[in-house]
Amino acid sequence: MAAIVLFDGVCNLCSASVRFIALRDRETFFRFASIQSDAAKALMLEHSIVIPSGDPTSIIVVEGDRAFDRSTGALHIARHLDGIWKAGWAFIIVPRFIRDVLYDFIAKHRYRWFGKNDVCMVPTPELRARFL
Repeated sequence: MAAIVLFDGVCNLCSASVRFIALRDRETFFRFASIQSDAAKALMLEHSIVIPSGDPTSIIVVEGDRAFDRSTGALHIARHLDGIWKAGWAFIIVPRFIRDVLYDFIAKHRYRWFGKNDVCMVPTPELRARFL
């Protein structure tokens, strides 16, 4: 069963993260959808995920009937990547409130540090088949 990564499609860091994940996911476990897309909005509605205005959430992972956001979502991604990246899953033992402080700090500043596009990321032809 595949997992779906919902990401902020206008965020340069988030778009780069999608490319990073795709390169390290040889089994193509992950599919992708920008949070701004109709497909992502439908999934968020289905899973009762609400992102309040100004919320720093930039990534949500939907695996089966469960959804994971912030640092927990990022760790669920690491868990399924190839190579050394799997070791990132070990950080799941750190209490979520501690992990999310760092995650939220980066998410809050992501546009300033990495930039933002006016439109959502356009996937490469290789990635297009993995987008909803």
